[in-house]
Amino acid sequence: MEKELIFLVEEASEGGYQAKALGHGIFTEADTLEELKRMVLDAVQCHFGPDEMPRVICLHVVRDEVITV
Repeated sequence: MEKELIFLVEEASEGGYQAKALGHGIFTEADTLEELKRMVLDAVQCHFGPDEMPRVICLHVVRDEVITV
């Protein structure tokens, strides 16, 4: 059983957010960050059995900021 599962979260080009688990074939997307949290939990529960569930799910949100000069 893994203790921690890390997701890389990025803004989708068409809007909303995408989350990809590092080291696992888990991917999900949603319109808002709150909805994404629920979708990530659902995807993890579908991927792992009850005895394999990680104890912690970490969402690493990557966001680009552009400053024009």
